[in-house]
Amino acid sequence: MTSTHGSLPAEADTVIVGAGIVGCSVAYHLTELGRDGVVVVDQGPLPTTGGSSSHAPGIMFQTAEPKVLTKFAMYSRRLYSQFEDGDGEPLYNETGGIEVARSDERMDFLQRRVEWGKSWGVPEPQILSPEEVAENLPLVDSDVIEGGYYSPTDGQVSGVRACAALAEAATERGATFVPHTRTENVEVEGGEVRSVVTENGEIECDEVVIATNIWARQLGEKLGVHLPVTPVEHQYTITEPLEELAESRKDVTDDPVYENYRDVSGEKADRLLVGPDRPILRDQDNAMYFRTHGDAYGIGSYNHEPLVPDPQELGGNDSDGEQGSVHEFSEYHMNNATHPDRPDKAPRQASDELLPATEGKELEHRYNGMFAESPNGLPVMGPVQEYDGLWTAAAIWVTHAGGAGKALAEWMENGVPRLPEGPIDLRHCDVNRFQPHEGSWDFARDIGGEEYRIVYNIVHPKWTWTDHQRDIRRSSVYHKLEELDAELWAEAGWEEAHWFDSNADLLARYGDQIPDRDGWEAKYWSPIEGAEALHVRNAVGLHDMTSFNKMEISGRGAAEFVQYLCTNDMDIDVGQVRYTLMCNEEGGVRADITVTRLDDDRYLVLTTGREVGQNHLAWIREHAPADVVVRDVTSNLSSFVLTGPDARKVLEKVTRADLSNDGFPYFTSQEIFVKNVPVTALRVSYAGELGWELYTPAEYGERLWEVLWQAGQEYDLRPYGNGALDSLRIEKGFRLWGEDLHTEHNPYEAGLGFAVDLETDFIGKSAVAEAADGENVRHEIACLTLRDEDAVVFADRPVLDGDETLGYVHSAEYGYTVGSCIAYAYLPPGYAEPGVEVEILHEGERYEATVREEPLFDPERERVLS
Repeated sequence: MTSTHGSLPAEADTVIVGAGIVGCSVAYHLTELGRDGVVVVDQGPLPTTGGSSSHAPGIMFQTAEPKVLTKFAMYSRRLYSQFEDGDGEPLYNETGGIEVARSDERMDFLQRRVEWGKSWGVPEPQILSPEEVAENLPLVDSDVIEGGYYSPTDGQVSGVRACAALAEAATERGATFVPHTRTENVEVEGGEVRSVVTENGEIECDEVVIATNIWARQLGEKLGVHLPVTPVEHQYTITEPLEELAESRKDVTDDPVYENYRDVSGEKADRLLVGPDRPILRDQDNAMYFRTHGDAYGIGSYNHEPLVPDPQELGGNDSDGEQGSVHEFSEYHMNNATHPDRPDKAPRQASDELLPATEGKELEHRYNGMFAESPNGLPVMGPVQEYDGLWTAAAIWVTHAGGAGKALAEWMENGVPRLPEGPIDLRHCDVNRFQPHEGSWDFARDIGGEEYRIVYNIVHPKWTWTDHQRDIRRSSVYHKLEELDAELWAEAGWEEAHWFDSNADLLARYGDQIPDRDGWEAKYWSPIEGAEALHVRNAVGLHDMTSFNKMEISGRGAAEFVQYLCTNDMDIDVGQVRYTLMCNEEGGVRADITVTRLDDDRYLVLTTGREVGQNHLAWIREHAPADVVVRDVTSNLSSFVLTGPDARKVLEKVTRADLSNDGFPYFTSQEIFVKNVPVTALRVSYAGELGWELYTPAEYGERLWEVLWQAGQEYDLRPYGNGALDSLRIEKGFRLWGEDLHTEHNPYEAGLGFAVDLETDFIGKSAVAEAADGENVRHEIACLTLRDEDAVVFADRPVLDGDETLGYVHSAEYGYTVGSCIAYAYLPPGYAEPGVEVEILHEGERYEATVREEPLFDPERERVLS
């Protein structure tokens, strides 16, 4: 591909802004699906645009803890393997990938990578001894490592070659690529995209995809869309030729992209175009990675303090070879220990220890290259809720761009993101997941920098931000929680209690029912969680659930719209509460919700999902007709749940309402007063006990807590946190959306067929009806308990029958009433039958587990109906 391509058309169906690896992937997959009128514009030349794809070394380690990244990477590997380089060799260099450990802690981490690899389907993930690492990588000093993780199908791809191949295929199917054309704005009218304004003219269009990576924030700001995409710098260097690699020297000057690449990137193109001939290497203990470039070694370093440039000060990509995504190499950060978590060893020292052949060698090519981070380290993609026709695809690496482009193209063309093996859930990648505060540059700068800092750290699944961007959202009882010595964790900006140290005295009462933990399983856990859960089962507890997502749907068409959203029969009376699901067009569960009819034309919708709950709001707003108003009332209402066998006794002391079963039946709501506080009370309980959820305007929240607290002292009312709630809900078999329930499974696979009424009309009904006939049921949810009553496992670990991986753990918590760790997994139907025995691989140990009838606690609902 040369730097001259199509001229700027006056109109198009879809304009993709950015011709890096992501934009090229989206164009390739859209045209593969038959989309016409696709135009791709970029400020730089093609295929070497000068963005991150141009300077990236292209290493592809497929295994990641997030399933979505692994699935994207696996698809990308298959996609890139379909193309050839200038020598007729596969574009993808399947060299294998090795990640080494320099500590016992890292070796434990590498074992987790084996388990994630088995869960996600990575071929043959395995642990290597130091000697086996050295056999594959002879220049590695085996004396400085403890071992390694080996993934045979990992490898490398040239970002520029991949861009060229994808763009050429898309062009053959009708796409137009326009270089040297900087996008200045996107024109919108009536909430819809109308055109893209470039320095060379305007293109009328229906859809725009922002695929500009580090520049995504700037374009979004012009539209009033605050994309929390943060540019960050990291260092890459290439050594002088090494004698030990002399036989690997290679000339790439005859490669079709060579001249264009060299024009933009200079002499380093001679090295960057040379693929590795041995496994790619990662030393995460020192935040570094390595690959060969013929007879030289490339050294990548994240091992320095975060360097976060202001997006408004980023340069562009010019035809004279200036690259806005490359900053001058900072020698100081290579030769000094500046990483906050690695203060004892400079990157160059760590590199020379691992690869002694590089010691003393000149670093011939050196630069600080930029890529983009998001607040959770995952892509920012999908339809932007503010404007119809506006899509994003940013914060995506070469490793994941193939899969992300495929999923986004399917989403745009067919309404649901999917890969060849089926739908893929993008809850943590959805551009609409962010809370309003996350769009501020103050937040994006700090958390983007922190995501850079931890990119190679060993991060516990329950870890949360501790020092940065905290205390942003506080419920009305924040200070009450502090007074009760709450252990506060950040969730979607909210300060949420996970347990209360003031409840430590409960351990004397319940401690014999709470198994000890140590090691990895004990991090971010307190036995107080178990004591709080048991106290709710035996007495009464009060929980602040203000952060749960709350929406109000109102208007003349509200009743019809709610029915269209929901799988259940929503023809309910005012005061009735109904559990239901929302599904997407392919029948995947988009959310499970509780709907309360407050008036003839007004409904309260309650969802879980915590940090991704905004996705549900965006989904509902997207489908709302003109005569319906959808309001996010999460912050408007304080909400608490009073639950446990003594809940009625406590509430009766402070209200004149009839709380009997006849006066206030299960799954109904009433407007009541608690003392002088107006409350919308729902007789439901996510803990699976007698209880009420109590909603009041935020200014009354603290008063409501105080009234309940005082009334409850006679019954030993205690606060409880999310740790206890997670245990209580899993004992009862209640699903947690985003964990054991998401869009990759339909209601029948999820065991929620009771929440579907096929006599009604709703989004996704056709696919759900097929599932009801058993046609789409590939897996069924299974409730597992461990045979070892003291053991605990975490989510994302493989469920095995011998050496066969059946599925993976979606969620797991210890059930203190049940006396066992409970895990939920989706298994092939024959394995999901009660009594079937399987094993769960966790931290290198196999734990025997048995499929059980659910729910494990109170199957006759005697507690909630008492």
